[in-house]
Amino acid sequence: MNRSSNLNCLSTFRSIIKYTKITIPVLSLSWAAIMPSVVAAETVMQKVARTGVLTAGTSKDALPFAYADNQGKLTGYSVDMLNLIKQQLEKQLGKKIELKLVGLTPAQRIPKIVNHEVDIVCDASSFTWERDKQVDFSVSYGVTGTQLLVKSGSDLGSPESLIGKRIGVLAQTTNELAIKRVQPQAKLVYLKTRAEGYTALEQGKIDAFASDSILLEGWLQKSKNPDNFAIAPDRPYSREGIACMVPENNSKFLDTVNYSLVKFMQGFVNGDSKYVTIFDRWFGPQGAVFLNRDLRDLTVETMQLVIEFREEIPKREL
Repeated sequence: MNRSSNLNCLSTFRSIIKYTKITIPVLSLSWAAIMPSVVAAETVMQKVARTGVLTAGTSKDALPFAYADNQGKLTGYSVDMLNLIKQQLEKQLGKKIELKLVGLTPAQRIPKIVNHEVDIVCDASSFTWERDKQVDFSVSYGVTGTQLLVKSGSDLGSPESLIGKRIGVLAQTTNELAIKRVQPQAKLVYLKTRAEGYTALEQGKIDAFASDSILLEGWLQKSKNPDNFAIAPDRPYSREGIACMVPENNSKFLDTVNYSLVKFMQGFVNGDSKYVTIFDRWFGPQGAVFLNRDLRDLTVETMQLVIEFREEIPKREL
């Protein structure tokens, strides 16, 4: 090979080296760019199987569904449902699963699910068509509605009575939507927490506080001065089923969630002591909030409707 050929080969080799040095970083950057999509594509079932952790969002002030107790521990009826879901996942995946609870405000729930920061939310969430555009809902395992907490002797309750009145609400809740729908001329006062709403009513900063029927009943039963307040109107402005929310496109995980909830409800309706004990811990005569006959009957009727439209779970599974 002559000198000219050697020079040409050397030039070509240098070009290859230079191209390689440029290409590798470019490819690295390209791979880094697509990695978030790869991670985001992991389903909840795959993530739980891989990590052994189920991350669940729930409320900090929705007694008796989900709230922080005197030691700051998150507990409640919906937290018990999360534990049942965790147990079913352990059975299906054949491994121990840690339930990691995260306290959320109503406004944080859907963003946390959409951004894959939590795998599921079970608190006092209720189904709406608008929410269903962003997340998927489980079957309903309870029922509630929107009512007002008012001071005793108040004449508030009818839609006409709310005109110009200061009604406390939490943003991005079905309670906010219900008041807007019932009386557009009511003056909505936005509050950050339910505790803030109760305090605002006590101090006369608002005329009424709108929330879920059972949550208002729970607060009233725990109040030091229950005779100073009342719940109105007698018939809630709305009725909604309580359900869990999960990320969209996670059908296998949603199947597990629904199976766990239907198994609980079927066991409770059939009088299985394990599930009756769970329900009575929160809603029985000695429970956190004692449901009056109407609310209890409505809850049981809701459960019966849910399980009647699904295959009966074998007794050996309960």
